[in-house]
Amino acid sequence: MTLTQLRTFLAVAETGSVRAAAERLYVTQSAVSAALVALQKSLGLRLVRPAGRGLRLTEAGEVYAGYVRRVLGLLEEARTAAAGEADPERGRVRVAAVTTAGEELLPSLLAGFRARHPGVGITLEVGNRERVHALLAAHEVDLVFGGRPPAPGASGGSEGLTVLAVRRNELTVVTSQSTVPENAVPENAAAGSGAAEGPESGSTAGGPGGADPVRWLGRRTWLLREPGSGTRATAEALLEGLGITPRTLTIGSNAAVRASVRAGLGVSLLSRDAVTGEAGTGDAATGGIVEVPTPLTPIRRDWHLIAHRGPLPATTRLLVEHVRNSGWRAAPVTP
Repeated sequence: MTLTQLRTFLAVAETGSVRAAAERLYVTQSAVSAALVALQKSLGLRLVRPAGRGLRLTEAGEVYAGYVRRVLGLLEEARTAAAGEADPERGRVRVAAVTTAGEELLPSLLAGFRARHPGVGITLEVGNRERVHALLAAHEVDLVFGGRPPAPGASGGSEGLTVLAVRRNELTVVTSQSTVPENAVPENAAAGSGAAEGPESGSTAGGPGGADPVRWLGRRTWLLREPGSGTRATAEALLEGLGITPRTLTIGSNAAVRASVRAGLGVSLLSRDAVTGEAGTGDAATGGIVEVPTPLTPIRRDWHLIAHRGPLPATTRLLVEHVRNSGWRAAPVTP
């Protein structure tokens, strides 16, 4: 087997067709087919089977793909580590971040890093919790900015991982300013008259300023992130803890959730980092975002900088040092 065959197989596994794999790899479809045939012949295994107009992995192919992904990830990790050791200021760091961290924390953090180390290359992938930890487990990234590592035994679990730095983070329930009583303010949103609400509901009884904010929240539409998001899982646990079963709407982007809250489409559980500069500054005319106190919020869910346990490549150490000098508490903390 060759690296070309392994990369071709993985492209087919991820795209589901010879044509799509050829487009990804910038080769001909016949080259993809030939590489697949040669790899399966060398292994003596059938890795793929026809499925409609595409291909689907066999059970053996599913297992093999997991190993191939890790092998290729480790080879790329080794290449970047060796290059960085030779010249740390000309190396590369592969980073993944959960959506809120990627949208709210990383831009300024990486801008500051690049100002100090302009020769360092950075690749950044943003996704939900499930996605970024899968990338780390496959050694496709060097560092992850997210919540705590998955529990041992879970997919992408914490075996072999370490926490390098921690930053405080809180989740809070938010709504549009236009949905709260006219005289309510974020610092005292649980006190008011329950006056007429905004576009999210036609009811006039009970609001964040009324006697029963939990009951009010139970009548709102809750905007949830997609399955696999850590914020969604926390929001679902919050709803269970509050004893409410409101209608929900799934929105697959943190920025879209925030914009939808601002527009009065519903309420949501968001990181305070996602509403920095907005919570408490809006009014009914601008559709600003305000916090809604509940008995169970804010919820502490600190940010963690996570890597595989062991020596860090020289260039990666430069980024970790920058993070620790940017308001993050140094670890390491072994999960």
